[in-house]
Amino acid sequence: MARIAALVTAAALTTSLSLAAAPPAEAGGSRHFVRTATFGVYTNVPDGVDPADETVAEISAVSRNGKTLVYTDSPGKRIGFVNISNPKQPKGIGTLSLAELGDADDEPTSVAVVGGYVLVVVNTSQSYTDPSGRLDVVRLSDRTRVHSIDLGGQPDSIAVSPDGSFAAVAIENERDESATPDGGEEGDLPQLPAGFVQLIGLKGAATSWSATKVPLVAEDGTALPMLADAGITEPTDPEPEYVTINARNQVAVTLQENNGVVIIDGTSAALTSAFSCGTNTVTGIDTKKDGVIDQTGSITDVPREPDSIAWIGNNRLATANEGDWKGGTRGWTIFDTAGNVVWDSGNTLERLAVQYGLHNESRSAKKGVEPEGLAVATYRGTRYAFVGSERSNFVAVYTVNGKTPKLDGLLETTNGPEGILPITKRGLLAVSSETDEASAGVRSAISLFRLDKVSGAKAWPTIKSVTDSDGTPIGWSALGALSAKPGSSRYLYTASDKVIENATLFTVDTKYTPARITSSIPVTKDGAPVQLDVEGLFARPEGGFWIASEGATGAENLLVRTDASGVVQEEVALPSEVSDHVGKWGLEGVTATTDEGGEHVWFVIQRPLWDEIGKTQQAGEEGIARIGRYDVDDASFHWYGYRLEATSTDGDWMGLSEITAIDQNTFAVIERDKLNGPAATVKRIYTFDVPYWNGEVADLAETSLPIVRKKLAIDVLPALQATKGWTQEKLEGFTIAGGRAYAVTDND
Repeated sequence: MARIAALVTAAALTTSLSLAAAPPAEAGGSRHFVRTATFGVYTNVPDGVDPADETVAEISAVSRNGKTLVYTDSPGKRIGFVNISNPKQPKGIGTLSLAELGDADDEPTSVAVVGGYVLVVVNTSQSYTDPSGRLDVVRLSDRTRVHSIDLGGQPDSIAVSPDGSFAAVAIENERDESATPDGGEEGDLPQLPAGFVQLIGLKGAATSWSATKVPLVAEDGTALPMLADAGITEPTDPEPEYVTINARNQVAVTLQENNGVVIIDGTSAALTSAFSCGTNTVTGIDTKKDGVIDQTGSITDVPREPDSIAWIGNNRLATANEGDWKGGTRGWTIFDTAGNVVWDSGNTLERLAVQYGLHNESRSAKKGVEPEGLAVATYRGTRYAFVGSERSNFVAVYTVNGKTPKLDGLLETTNGPEGILPITKRGLLAVSSETDEASAGVRSAISLFRLDKVSGAKAWPTIKSVTDSDGTPIGWSALGALSAKPGSSRYLYTASDKVIENATLFTVDTKYTPARITSSIPVTKDGAPVQLDVEGLFARPEGGFWIASEGATGAENLLVRTDASGVVQEEVALPSEVSDHVGKWGLEGVTATTDEGGEHVWFVIQRPLWDEIGKTQQAGEEGIARIGRYDVDDASFHWYGYRLEATSTDGDWMGLSEITAIDQNTFAVIERDKLNGPAATVKRIYTFDVPYWNGEVADLAETSLPIVRKKLAIDVLPALQATKGWTQEKLEGFTIAGGRAYAVTDND
């Protein structure tokens, strides 16, 4: 699922609830990048291709007028075209299969546009030891190839000089990670043939364009003294990765596995300098895959191993330190042209991911946020740097006019952002995401942003955590529950689900925009952390909390009562006649009311009860989810039915995700489908009254289940779609505080 957390506020309900206007945003106005649209690449596949097949946008380029975007689709073995004349409504305008240009197995690795031509970088390699590739020159107007240039090896990236006189192509001749060189270990270098750089002259007719090879090793294959003296890790196998060109026509090239950069004079094709990117020690980060956001870890003397690179003016270079072979320092660095570190982001990218709920715990022991894409461009006189996190699905935006970058904001993306394309003449930014998960409904997409003056709150982020005096943010993720703090119109409580190993509750201050997570409350039992899947939360007026914990099996679904410090006081299991028929979709929300009869705990079971033998919904309760009431004084359970909306979409289902008491007899629930993105249909809040129901009773053998009469209160789908992003599936938490309704999406 696209990792985007959001707190949604509503200004009105169609029921009797009265909600106030939104809290005031920050005063004044400034320019920020605001998303205008998200274009799903699968909508642009050729006729006859199953839209469910893997298809991606990895690297993008744009036409001279800034209105036609071209992208590479490596799995689809094609390039695609998108009309972005209206950045709010991008339209797919077809593709060009590489089978039409060469062979069905050819793979596009990068793309650029020069004048009226598209430069398509194509990998034609048959093996790691026999690499090959070509550059196809395709006329943009009719998509006809007019010229092809043999590149002599396996290409990776391409860049065009600012004056349009030449292009540079990195010929990587990448290593085989399963091969073992003599005297080395699996995946080690060197693995020949060595890579190099091709400079493509772009003067004159396109049919006359040709390549000039810039070798990075001596003629006999030995190391160039310049690279060896610079401390390049294995200079006989340079493995060039990414290229960038400045206004002086200097070409900077990353040698990722070799942790270095070389600079080439694009006019003379001479190699002018090389430097090692060095190592870095980063502290205060999570380095263990253990389900805990533990920001006390560190990595020591790790090679930066940069992937992408960009010039900042003519005298500084910025690198995204992804890592590949031995390194990756989870950040980005600014160097001068001699290789001296001018500035390094340290742990700040990791901490941004944590602060905004985008920390990817499964990558903690590897390369963390894994910065991969990077671009630098000037808009309206302000120079910006854009750094993409491949694993946490965001682009960090900085202003880099001075010596020290200043964070401007975060842009959320779909999964695996790689290509970052500034379109300065139109004030746009395009981010292409290379991860396509059709089975989960989260597709590769191109996100479009525009630099606009923002006078109020930005659409995202809507929630973040505060930091301590050392800059360490409160760790959070996957919020699946909401509750108002009794007696407060300002504070809410929320909780992470099982994505976080140890159950944790959080306090949210809604006075600010975005809302702030200000404190955490660990849930403990007998002095030890408790592992719960918190899917429902209710703050009791008497103090403490009720938690609805969804179990992996029916019997593991629990109502848990804690004190105000999160210490477990009571655990209540569902009766076996119900828990025996609860599959993996169990408790999803909890609330409570109190009257002369004592405390009543209300909860929902997400989906209809299940007949394990028949592998179907329980007879008599098809399409009906259970609403339960647990009376604390006598420990008795009482049940109501809730008829779900119907769906005919393959793979979809309807379920309940929350219950909130509005008064003693009126309740609100979240009902949603399982769909996301453009397919999302049902993301709604309904209300119902108890003991009133619609007169319908489920046909059960042993009991009568009254079916409540539901009434639509809020259709949340328009609010989710208003962000112009990939519409979130899991609308999961809802509460009311100070006359305002709040909802939260779970980004697990």
